This record gives sequence, C-alpha cells and structure tokens, in this order.
Amino acid sequence: MTEIRRQAAAIPRSMSSPSGGLPLDQILEQVAAGNSPAFASLYDQTSAHLFGIALRILRRRDWAEDALQETYLSIWRKASLYHRDQGSAKSWLTVLLRNRSLDRLRREAVRGSKVTGDLDDDIRDETPSPLDLACAGATGRRLQECLSALDESPRRVLQMAYWDGLTHDELSERLSIPLGTVKSWIRRSLGKLKACLDL
Repeated sequence: MTEIRRQAAAIPRSMSSPSGGLPLDQILEQVAAGNSPAFASLYDQTSAHLFGIALRILRRRDWAEDALQETYLSIWRKASLYHRDQGSAKSWLTVLLRNRSLDRLRREAVRGSKVTGDLDDDIRDETPSPLDLACAGATGRRLQECLSALDESPRRVLQMAYWDGLTHDELSERLSIPLGTVKSWIRRSLGKLKACLDL
C-alpha cells in the first residue's frame, strides 16, 4: 500500500462525502485550497482509472504504484494550476499521470532495465508532446477545435494513446489496425496539432 493510499484511507469517509457528488473540476478547486477530504474524494474517484493507465504504460505493478503516488503528490501540490477553460479535469489528471509514467520509463531505460511495449519514440523524445503542451497551456476550446480538424480515425487513435495511455501495440491489436498505420497516424496527427496550436 502506497503512502498516498494510507493518507487517503486515514481520512474518515464521512468527511469526504461533501465532495463526493461534485464534478472533478470543483473537487480539484477544493484540493487547491488545501482541503484534505476533497483530496481523499478525488483519490477515491480517480485512482482506479489512473492506475489502469499507469499499468498499461509501465507493465509493472510496482512501477505503476510509484507513478500513481508521484502523480497524487503532484496533484496535491499543483492543483491550483488546473483551470477549467484548459480542458477537463480528467484529461489534466491523465496527462500528469502519463508524464510521471514516461519519466519512470526514461529513468529505467537509463539504468538499463528492460522496458516492454512499443514506447521507444516516447522514451527517446524527452520534450513534451504537442498534446501535453496543449493541455497545459492552451484553452480547452482551442484544443478541441484542433482535434476536431483531424480525421476521425487518427483522432481516435491519438486520444486513446494519450488520454487512455494505450501503447502502439495495444492500439493496433484493439482496433485491428496495422502497427505502422497506428504510428503514422499518431506522428502525423501530432504534427497537425502542433501546427494548428501554433497559429
């Protein structure tokens, strides 16, 4: 059990219930104000989803647990950086988790650990992707406009890769699309997004 899980479990559930029915963006605002019960509620509502993404990216339970813990520490410290007009709270949390997971893969690659999956491109390129930059700095409306300009199938693949944390291999298998096509769609879509967001 991670430290974050222990801390969240230590908060009585009755204290966290006021946040339970609120949308995630409002709960994040409470977390930004230092509200511990809101943080416990956020953890309860999002940890299973985020852990699933971390596990798909990292393929090791211990690494995924570490990435999840680091993500929630970041959420506690940086919740004030989230603004509703930049996109959904779930997307913001997913980007934080994905970045932590890829950081872990990079560290393990440097140490010489065996990295599984088809994430070589992500590991080599340490700069934030256009999608990460968009989620962090552009308005959600602008990002949606740029995403909607993409063809439907490449857009779906891109969203599943970055929002759901699926690897290229998983996307190819799940959607019955050749691996080369998946890679090509993601690469081209990121280029189009960057060009659109730079306008």
